[in-house]
Amino acid sequence: DIAAVSFVGSTPIAKYIYETGTSNGKRVQALGGAKNHMLVLADADLDMAADACIGAAYGSAGERCMAISVVLASEAIADDLVAKIADRIPQVKVGAGSDPDAEMGPLITAEHRDKVASYLEHAPAEGATVVVDGRRTDGSPGFFVDPSLIDRVTPGMACYDNEIFGPVLSVVRIHGYEDGVAIINANPFANGTAIFTRDGGAARQ
Repeated sequence: DIAAVSFVGSTPIAKYIYETGTSNGKRVQALGGAKNHMLVLADADLDMAADACIGAAYGSAGERCMAISVVLASEAIADDLVAKIADRIPQVKVGAGSDPDAEMGPLITAEHRDKVASYLEHAPAEGATVVVDGRRTDGSPGFFVDPSLIDRVTPGMACYDNEIFGPVLSVVRIHGYEDGVAIINANPFANGTAIFTRDGGAARQ
């Protein structure tokens, strides 16, 4: 009775559903993987950009297809932007979904929590800097990883190349608009991008 299947999720499961569905003669729409970039240019309002990063990266614990997981920050403002994001992270209230004051909840499984935490564990060995480490070491229950921030990330690092699907925001430092757009276009994942700038020409382009 099923004529078609539509799926959005991780790349391995999208591939599995596509192959299984089509081999059974079904029409399949399978969308897998996302790596959404926010481009912040040197003339941007950094407070506005930092506020947007908090909601876009850590809302729904980063477990949504449109979460921003990479900030491309112009070198001239990167230090200031990273500091502003780091200053805001402690204000994010993390707790159970039953807590009406919680702004961010747990991850979906223990296995996924450990996978997300592994990106924070291995980032320094690849040359990145973990500015805010959200891994919990106090033995508290639940599948929690608190909001985390990794700076000086570059393409080729695991935290950049993979869809983390968790509350981990990576900062890639760029020279400017053209450099940032080139990095976005070279990434194999979609789904969306954002730009923070006062330059109407750059925004339109």
